[in-house]
Amino acid sequence: MAPRLRTVTSPVLLVLLISVSGSLAAPSVGGGEPNPEPNPPVWPDSVLVFDAKDASSTQNAVNRVFAEQGGHKPAWHGQFSSARWALLFKPGSHAVDVNVGYYTSVVGLGATPSDTTIRNVICENGDFNFTGGALDNFWRSAENFATAPTRAYNSVPNSMLWAVSQAAPLRRVEVNGNLQLYEYNYGGAAGYASGGFMADSRVSGTIYSGSQQQWILRNSDARWNGGVYNIVLLGNTGTMPASHCGNKPAGTPPITTVPSTPVIAEKPYVAVDGSHEKFQLRVPPVLLNHQGPTRDAEEAVIDFSSVFVANANHSAATINAKLASGLHLLLTPGTYQLDAPIEVSRPGTVVLGIGFPTLVSANGTPVLVVANGAGGVRVAGVLLEAGATRTPTLLQWGSAPGGGRRPGGIASAAGEPGFLYDCFARVGGPNDPALRQVRADSMVTINSDNVVLDNLWLWRADHGVGGVVRDSMNPCLHGLVVRGSGVVAYGLAVEHTLQDLVQWSGDQGRVFFFQSELPYDVTQAEFGAPGYTGFRVSAPSLEAWGVGCYSFFRDHAVSTSSGIVVANTTALAGGTVKFHNSLSVFLNGLGNIEHVLNSEGASVDAAGEQSYLCEFP
Repeated sequence: MAPRLRTVTSPVLLVLLISVSGSLAAPSVGGGEPNPEPNPPVWPDSVLVFDAKDASSTQNAVNRVFAEQGGHKPAWHGQFSSARWALLFKPGSHAVDVNVGYYTSVVGLGATPSDTTIRNVICENGDFNFTGGALDNFWRSAENFATAPTRAYNSVPNSMLWAVSQAAPLRRVEVNGNLQLYEYNYGGAAGYASGGFMADSRVSGTIYSGSQQQWILRNSDARWNGGVYNIVLLGNTGTMPASHCGNKPAGTPPITTVPSTPVIAEKPYVAVDGSHEKFQLRVPPVLLNHQGPTRDAEEAVIDFSSVFVANANHSAATINAKLASGLHLLLTPGTYQLDAPIEVSRPGTVVLGIGFPTLVSANGTPVLVVANGAGGVRVAGVLLEAGATRTPTLLQWGSAPGGGRRPGGIASAAGEPGFLYDCFARVGGPNDPALRQVRADSMVTINSDNVVLDNLWLWRADHGVGGVVRDSMNPCLHGLVVRGSGVVAYGLAVEHTLQDLVQWSGDQGRVFFFQSELPYDVTQAEFGAPGYTGFRVSAPSLEAWGVGCYSFFRDHAVSTSSGIVVANTTALAGGTVKFHNSLSVFLNGLGNIEHVLNSEGASVDAAGEQSYLCEFP
């Protein structure tokens, strides 16, 4: 069913009025009228738009992109490429096979996924040696299309292959067949995979997770199979297994199943109108306690005359002037060297990136700042990158705790949730730290209330173009700092920062799926002795499902007291901080994690060992 539409002719969406029961009032609009932007826009060379009538030309183009950005000879080819690509497929049936490599977004341009069909969309292992597999298959995406796959993978016919790790989301995809989240090449094991995120999708067959260490499936309709360490199934329909804490007896996967998603608005997306020539920005509504995909909800439709299409040659000053005039923002693929933050201050503004636009802090400032009181802002599809000058944070949402909104609630116009989707950040990777280090105190800081985080991977690089990173080079203290109340996270991953990976002090938070790896290159004096941890809660209340902390102390023996620390004594006494199905994993290396949470849960200190804490308190 096609979504119901409400055309927005004025440039800025105001907030949707949401009652506590979840009913919606119609979106309203306001603000001055800027000069209209061209529609169709002037796309940079990094955006390719394909018509279904010319499959041969399309196949040649996508093959050229993949030859530059992907493949397994050499392993993980293109991992730190400077190229960025968005492959946009107009409605119709595309008889092509699209291999998806690094920094590549495959995007259907229909109002619904079924408007655009692509024969095969494929992500193979980046290393055909099983000890590598898909472990470094980062920074790629596919969304808003249907496929009836014609290939067999892992001996299962009619399968779409999406063997990925972090920062590789699937959204609004309809698979008429099976979906494989891992790949077996040869030898005694399937290739390792460390995903992952999928949302708002349908799979008519089975999703096989195989060697995936962890995954979150949100608001989809499918049949789920398997799991290794931590699988969170949130708000789905179809055939979902019941929750099971731990992986014993053998063959029983660790599953956390939650029936509905408390608050969500699916990610905004680009589409074309009936002529297939004019472009639109479509904005799904906020829904409460939602189950299954979103297909028939009323959407706001914004003509591209009200959207500034930026490229990497545009300065922060130019982008900010366009935002201040009332336009929304589409960031096209490229690397943006920003000497000042992109500033979002108008309620209801949409900032959407396609093709992994990379926002680099070139002057020691955040690359993106959302102002206090800017309710209903949606930011999506950006890769944040630290520069050589230290910055306090790469993305800042609100300048002070509270942000001028009603703590813990979502019922008032001023308090409409903000949304941050598919936000990935890195400190290191493209630089050789022996020649030039990059640095940031934290990657993402949420000071405002009522912000929803939907798929974040915040990575202090353990490797890069110079090889293995050692000795706390490319310093970053924290991945995520949350001070606002009522913040919700779906699919959060933070890795290798030098102090607490997450610091959460905002009240009434909720977390559904957390994956972390403690830093590889620290000493006991630097990390274990000060008591740093994967997830620190100092808030009066919080509830979390499927929170995992992993260790691979590669260079030094480090003993950390706990993967999760609840530090608020009042919360401990009152039982207002709750964790369900938490875990510690000793991947390999030296040292140990003594407990899962505070003093509870067994130690892990042998390769592959896991410890589960089913309920706290």
